[in-house]
Amino acid sequence: MVLSGGMDSVTMLYEYASEIEFAVNFSYGSNHNERELECARYHCRRLGIELVEIDLSFIARYFHSSLLEGADAIPEGDYDFDNMKSTVVPFRNGIMLAAAAGLAESHGLETVMIANHAGDHALYPDCRKSFIDAMSEAIAQGTYEGIRVKAPYTLLSKSDIALRGKTLGIDYSTTYSCYRGQEKHCGRCGTCRERRQALADAGIVDTTEYED
Repeated sequence: MVLSGGMDSVTMLYEYASEIEFAVNFSYGSNHNERELECARYHCRRLGIELVEIDLSFIARYFHSSLLEGADAIPEGDYDFDNMKSTVVPFRNGIMLAAAAGLAESHGLETVMIANHAGDHALYPDCRKSFIDAMSEAIAQGTYEGIRVKAPYTLLSKSDIALRGKTLGIDYSTTYSCYRGQEKHCGRCGTCRERRQALADAGIVDTTEYED
């Protein structure tokens, strides 16, 4: 499965741990890559799941997104289209799924998992169900084993995912969300606000370290 180290993918890692052969993390030069990777490594060690780390640094060199341009480029405010559109990294999930599919076929596996969710649909085209379904079909057609994409959180909200994490006993302070990528979550960007709301909705005491 594709594992960033954020709330959604870490929840999926725990929920489907018995089915996961290995996780894969992609470093593509985002502001928060290193902080997320620390979390991905921690949870894979804890669960005894192998983590494969793949360098996609060409994305930071050639693509345009505020997510690749430093903390100051990230807008503050709510997690909505007008405010967060600048954070879109063009076709990021498509690139990651394609690489993960090649990795899966090389290891004789039949499924690639990704933790996209409903809260991302309006903003990120490569998180929508229509894209995931189309990508799954393309991967199936392009692999001998007919590898498929499994994305069980596609129609869930982040609050729904947090509720699952609560049941699983996940300590979300060991995940990272902030698009600024600094030591502490800023508490002001859209992802920090979404994180706070999801934890509150799930009735989870938020022990995240915020700047504000």
